[in-house]
Amino acid sequence: MVLDVSVVRAACARVLPEYMVPSVIVVLDRIPLTPNGKVDRRALPEPAAEVVAGRGPRSPREEILCGLFAEVLGVSRVGIDDSFFELGGHSLLATRLVGRARSVLGVELSVRQLFEAPRVAELGRLLEGAGTGRAPVVAGVRPARLPLSFGQERLWFLHQLEGPSATYNVPMALRLSGSLDREALRAALGDVVARHESLRTVFAEDVEGGYQVVLGPKVEVPWAEASLEEADLSERLAERSAARVRPHGRYPGRATLFELGPDEHVLLLTCHHIATDGWSLKPLIRDLTAAYEAWMTAMVARDGRRCRCSMRIMRCGSGSCWVRRTIRRVGRASGRVLEGAAGRPAG
Repeated sequence: MVLDVSVVRAACARVLPEYMVPSVIVVLDRIPLTPNGKVDRRALPEPAAEVVAGRGPRSPREEILCGLFAEVLGVSRVGIDDSFFELGGHSLLATRLVGRARSVLGVELSVRQLFEAPRVAELGRLLEGAGTGRAPVVAGVRPARLPLSFGQERLWFLHQLEGPSATYNVPMALRLSGSLDREALRAALGDVVARHESLRTVFAEDVEGGYQVVLGPKVEVPWAEASLEEADLSERLAERSAARVRPHGRYPGRATLFELGPDEHVLLLTCHHIATDGWSLKPLIRDLTAAYEAWMTAMVARDGRRCRCSMRIMRCGSGSCWVRRTIRRVGRASGRVLEGAAGRPAG
């Protein structure tokens, strides 16, 4: 029996909204299972969206939109009648596309509008009457009192409510196999912390409430070392991860290097959630690896000392200022609309 994929998609479209209809259907002889009888997701083939050449763009705006669709979806070409969701788009990619369209076209666009008009031709018509996009987030003059972001404000409130705890610790353990230069690793971690202001941001408070304080780039990361057996590793990792990290006053984290053998180590980094989150762990590992390699390979010709890794400082705080400015601007505009409506006669 040959399965007609188009018939399956048509049947789904009759009972599901367009964005929930599967964009790709892969036919398998059998579903791969794990020894426990569950679907083995790792053994499933990677679905590939089929791009069919359709109508090309008819205006500069449509040409830009086609390029943005292709860029976000990771395909070579998109026609103006191709649906974003049929080509593999989903809510996370939709958010990314909306952000790109705002910055490139300078128009205001919402994720909801993309769901309602998922094709370039439809979206192009919708954007003809769109308003000017919001001002972009740019680095500006930092105020003397740096406001908390709304996420940080929530953490600050919970810290006041619950007191010091390990609830918002973000631990990350890295297994390091092979010869390790501890001095270079510690210096590399210092370079990464110096580069990312968010990793050295702590709470402070005054009569107005909480605010951010960015510690200097030479702040020292608390560092400890211990030797132990592999059998004791899990228990010690859990113990160190559960030790509370204070989000105010000093560096909001610590590093512990466990030696399991001459060529086997585990580095445990524990930060407070004010300084990092789950999404940030991958860039953190990437930068730490780059900094360590730089310390190991770059040598000063005269005296053989390692060169300090040169990394551009990533500033934080602009986002929280931008969000609050935007909310104030929208609030003032809403107030003018309400004032105008209040002056009109009823009915």
